[in-house]
Amino acid sequence: MIVIGGGPAGSTAATLLAEQGLRVLLLERERFPRDHVGESMLPASVPVLQELGVLEQMEEAGFLPKYGATMVWGRDDSPWSWYFEETNTRYPYSYQVWRPQFDQILLENSRRHGVDVREGHRVVEVIFESGKAAGVRFQDEEGALHTVGAAFVVDASGQGGVLAAKLGLRNWDPFFRNLAVYGYYTGAKRLPGRDETNIFIEAHPRGWLWNIPLHTGWASVGAVVDSESGQEGVGKLGLRDFLHSQLAAAPHMGEMLQDATLVSGPFIVKDWSYVCERLVGDGYVLAGDAACFVDPLFSSGVHLALMSGVLSAAYVTTVLKDPGLTEAAGDTYQELYFKEYSHFRELARLFYSSNLASEGYFWEARRLLDEDGKFSPRHSFIQAVAGQPPRGYERVVLEKGEPPNNFVSSVREVESERAARRSRWGNAIAGARAGDDRLLLAVPRLSPGVEVKRKAVLGDGEFVWGTVLTTVSQPEGTPSSGLVTRLVSMIDGSTSVGELLAGMRSQADPSQAEMLDRSVLTTLQILFIDGTIESLTGI
Repeated sequence: MIVIGGGPAGSTAATLLAEQGLRVLLLERERFPRDHVGESMLPASVPVLQELGVLEQMEEAGFLPKYGATMVWGRDDSPWSWYFEETNTRYPYSYQVWRPQFDQILLENSRRHGVDVREGHRVVEVIFESGKAAGVRFQDEEGALHTVGAAFVVDASGQGGVLAAKLGLRNWDPFFRNLAVYGYYTGAKRLPGRDETNIFIEAHPRGWLWNIPLHTGWASVGAVVDSESGQEGVGKLGLRDFLHSQLAAAPHMGEMLQDATLVSGPFIVKDWSYVCERLVGDGYVLAGDAACFVDPLFSSGVHLALMSGVLSAAYVTTVLKDPGLTEAAGDTYQELYFKEYSHFRELARLFYSSNLASEGYFWEARRLLDEDGKFSPRHSFIQAVAGQPPRGYERVVLEKGEPPNNFVSSVREVESERAARRSRWGNAIAGARAGDDRLLLAVPRLSPGVEVKRKAVLGDGEFVWGTVLTTVSQPEGTPSSGLVTRLVSMIDGSTSVGELLAGMRSQADPSQAEMLDRSVLTTLQILFIDGTIESLTGI
């Protein structure tokens, strides 16, 4: 088993594959610790870090807790904040990490789990035999070339994208035509009070800036601008003066850095927004930045890397244990990864297009006009907000920004309909408690496209056959319990709620009848309010 790249995606995949008892060779072209930008993390990464067993080391390292974000964005030129605890009570904070140290923690964790980690070894080619990835050719620190075979190759080679380049898989995103110039400062002021360790983001007419406080006393500071005009500006001013010109255009950031000193950098990163058209193939899988990268706005890079490390390890484990699941597991891997990627992409597009308070070429070129049609369907809101796990900033754009009119209309329409459905169900339940039989006589009908499918689902470290329910908000399907599967299969447009209850009871222990009835009614309520049940005649 070969893993290309020792960043968060590669080290996570390697560690989890080693835990499955597989022999893993990890080839990393650089020596750690090595410089890397992307210090701000999301709470969604915390469970993965727990699974890897590195949270204690992160605490010992002294990484700062991150409770949310503070922004100057939208219609208000004053800073405002949102907090993870508003939507994530289990993991109300993440971390601001120093990437050289954080990445090394993850890589050393791979070594402790038995991974053969070789730093300073650069993969120059993935070898294919009869269309299947069968190994790699790599260069050691002395420059000598070696060839090694493998049962599977995990490409976590970052934005270099070894396989993406070889196979022509990468498609560039036309919406995020940006570049970043960044550096590290000492002596920067922090935000006041509970916002002290938040990431700070400030929009200005030519783009936006970030400021991330670090436990080292440094601050990661960067400017995101239009790629074409940015390269022109860097060519005229040089990196340092260009970065300072961007800081001067942002009053709040300028005030925070007025006594600060640039101690590292500046550096430039460009052409980062892309997605590969496929992520799996015969004998290989892409993970982390080798698969896709959105935009730094929502600090999604490390999260996507860690998540893909978990998923890619599960995929490889599945293929080796049960080759018959290869195609189904590959489809699910891509769906799960693209779903997460698309969520961040669409929210970033919405945030960019909602910053109407800022005028200038950067923002005009990134507006989503009503004619675009992207946000006109009701499905847009369901996918961007209602149908996704809450992360804390979905609602903020509606409150602080100026979203496209059709998107706002979609939000109001969907929420109004959901409120009406919730009210109808509540009235029906109240009537049933008072002896009214209308709820029991009501006949549910499923929305078009709703069905139960047999599909590969993520199990304990591997993909297994399971049952999923496709719905309006989750067209790719979500794992379905036995109760939901049986219930949905019985909804045929002519069977009443009372008949559904009786049918479910007939398959259960009589002593559990009352509890089962409550579970069935609760499930029907969720499906009805969500729109999975299109109509419920009689109430």
